[in-house]
Amino acid sequence: MSNWVMNAQNIAKAYSEGDTFLQVLENVQLQIARGERVAIIGSSGSGKSTLMNILGGLDRPSTGSVEVGGENLYAVAERQRCEIRNRALGFVYQFHHLLAEFSALENTAMPLLIRGTPVREAAAAADRVLRGVGLGKRLQHRPAQLSGGERQRVAIARALVTEPSCVLMDEPTGNLDRNTAAEVQALMDELNQRTGVSFIVVTHDLELASRMDRKLELRDGSLFPA
Repeated sequence: MSNWVMNAQNIAKAYSEGDTFLQVLENVQLQIARGERVAIIGSSGSGKSTLMNILGGLDRPSTGSVEVGGENLYAVAERQRCEIRNRALGFVYQFHHLLAEFSALENTAMPLLIRGTPVREAAAAADRVLRGVGLGKRLQHRPAQLSGGERQRVAIARALVTEPSCVLMDEPTGNLDRNTAAEVQALMDELNQRTGVSFIVVTHDLELASRMDRKLELRDGSLFPA
């Protein structure tokens, strides 16, 4: 079995409207090993979020391939692509995107419920993961009752509950104060060591980027060592 949890080859993305043509990504190559933590930095507007959406199967590239667990996300039907995302990938964003009317436990269980996992089994898995991120006493609290750091921990738990091979994080500490951001960074380190999950992190936070195994810069549409 390949050591790569993700293998992106020759990724390009261009937009055209009328006489306007914009090349956002060009010949991006990226391989992520099991348990590897990779930071992607770059100036605003460099295409980082576009790249993350392509890596996560959310936005089709103009050319190129993204293999996750040996399956090409863009060579399969949309339903199968959704199944691969749900099974193999987790997502965490700058804003937690938790559902306000649901508890931390219910929010965390949601990806399993979408998969069709029985409610009791999904709740047990969510309980276990939330305790693993230090929220065992906050299971029934809704997002409005949680601090910013706690909400982001719930978002991380939700990303991990399906036991993915890779979690994609877009500015996960960008909406947090310095101390809370440091707590989230430490949590990511601990989860990586304990579970072996890989992380791809887009960030402007140089402290967070420096903690990763590799740091890459998206510049002129391509990735370079940083």
